[in-house]
Amino acid sequence: MDVIFPVFSERLKQLRKEKKNTQREMALLIEKTERHYQDIEAGKINISSTMLLKLADYFEVSADYLLGRTDRREICR
Repeated sequence: MDVIFPVFSERLKQLRKEKKNTQREMALLIEKTERHYQDIEAGKINISSTMLLKLADYFEVSADYLLGRTDRREICR
């Protein structure tokens, strides 16, 4: 299942900048090209649920936060 929500790209970019990561570093993390990552961050490419969870885990936020379904970053356990 592919997912993308309007706020996703904004939050992804914000989180990347907070960690001081480059787009190239993020591309390496998700094992994609830098251009592919740029397109994800620009909202041009849908991502798989597996990649969504990988990014949420990396940034230590909930998938719901990344998707804009909540403004709470914490992961409910």
